[in-house]
Amino acid sequence: MKKSVIIAGIVALIAIIILIVIGKAAKKKDIANLYVEAKKGQFEVVVSTTGELQAENSADIKGPDFTQSRQIRAADIKITDLVPEGTQVKAGDFIATLDRTSFDNTLKDELERLTTQEANLEVKMLDTAVTLSDLRDNIKNLKFSVEEAEITLEQSKFEPPTTIRQAEISLDKAKRSLEQAIKGYSLKIEQARSDMKTIKFNLSEQRQRVSDLQTILSKFTIYAPSDGMVIYKRDRTNAKRKVGSSISPWDNVVATLPDMSSMISKTYVNEIDVSKVKVGQKVELLVDAFPEKSYTGVVTSVANIGEQLPNADAKVFEVVIKLNESDPILRPSMTTGNKIITKTIEDVTYVPLESVQLGPDSIPFVYTKKGNKQIVVTGEENENNVVIEQGLETGAVIYLSTPEKPENFKLVGQDLVAVNQERAKARKEEERKAREEAAKANERRGFPGGAMEGLTPEMMQRFQQMRGNMQQGGATGAQGGAAGTQGGQRSQQGGQRDTAAFRRMMQSNPEMRQRMQNMRNDTSARRRNLNQQGQGGQTPPPGTPNTNQN
Repeated sequence: MKKSVIIAGIVALIAIIILIVIGKAAKKKDIANLYVEAKKGQFEVVVSTTGELQAENSADIKGPDFTQSRQIRAADIKITDLVPEGTQVKAGDFIATLDRTSFDNTLKDELERLTTQEANLEVKMLDTAVTLSDLRDNIKNLKFSVEEAEITLEQSKFEPPTTIRQAEISLDKAKRSLEQAIKGYSLKIEQARSDMKTIKFNLSEQRQRVSDLQTILSKFTIYAPSDGMVIYKRDRTNAKRKVGSSISPWDNVVATLPDMSSMISKTYVNEIDVSKVKVGQKVELLVDAFPEKSYTGVVTSVANIGEQLPNADAKVFEVVIKLNESDPILRPSMTTGNKIITKTIEDVTYVPLESVQLGPDSIPFVYTKKGNKQIVVTGEENENNVVIEQGLETGAVIYLSTPEKPENFKLVGQDLVAVNQERAKARKEEERKAREEAAKANERRGFPGGAMEGLTPEMMQRFQQMRGNMQQGGATGAQGGAAGTQGGQRSQQGGQRDTAAFRRMMQSNPEMRQRMQNMRNDTSARRRNLNQQGQGGQTPPPGTPNTNQN
């Protein structure tokens, strides 16, 4: 019994192994002989990107506005409390709290100063009142002294001349003292008025400062300006603000309340494909959170200047896409898949990209099911397919990949080799013309031909800016030398800064350093030629730049 069970188990195991081997062989044969049919219809050239949903319009939830008070100087302020992102709020609901510690201490100090200035005003008023009262009493006493001197003079008219003269002198002194006291009293009044005006002005400024601080501190608890969903604001580093983050007087937005009725997808296109993307092009969108739904949109803006995102080497350009539909399930920050339709071609034949092979001479061909190695002429292509302009009829069955024993296939369509070569020659000619136009443009800007060839637009822009700064610094230095040594020193310092920045750029970019070396060699050779012509008594041809003027 046991023996028969063992034999049955061995037979079953052998059968399973045979089935697995046969299955793998059949699968391998099927994979090797996958076919595809050439289709005809509408062909779309697309650029696919990944984006992020945002509201087209939103209301900012702001902290205190420090720009309205010139008396207060503020640095960054930390967020100590913040409602969770995505919270639905009503107008007037709590949103966030800011750190009051520094401003509470400042307000306490300013209140103490205000109390001190108010006390100083009262003391000043009392001192002024006492001083002026004493001066008025003194004037009254001096008036009595003048009357006494007049009586003495009147009584001394029968006295000797010496006594009369002494009485006259005493009267003059008394009158002069009275006049001086009256003038001094007037000056003292004017001085008191001026001092009081200054004290009251300083007190008013101090009261305004305290009032501004109290007003700003009342805004350290932030409330929603309207109904909506709270979305955290991103700072200049693209990080979302949260508890512990800081706002500044120049960027005091804590969060936003987006208008969900109109959404956009912000995406980035690499520098290779950005030339294909134009404003107004149609877009098909999918949201990762809802793959069963699709949306449409249109490109509303394409950035003119590229940027480099964190952890990325290639330059990208920001593209904004507006969704045509409004859907309440869409939320900001959802990931979208964007298919930007850059070109649509009607009624053309196309096949999958992987079915088109390239020979050693870069001539494209396909393997047909009839056993031919068919040379073709290709046109536009997208992520999946390529247009076949010549060499293949609609409905033709071709291999999706290289078949077994490709050497047994018959080569046909040799007449299309010349067409492909002619197209390749035309493309090279277009590239050559583009390089020549770029070289001419460089020469018009003052660069020797070919020295700046191959540089990216960003590198060109940076070089032109530095070159302009150095020329401006030299011109300013010349003006400073005529006006005085101080201006020349300032220009010299500016030139050193520009030169240092230029040197750093050269060190960070070996390719540009080599091109600059070529440009210097070019300039030196041109200068030597001009010197030789000058020594030989020859006149340079018209339009030749005179490099010896400097």
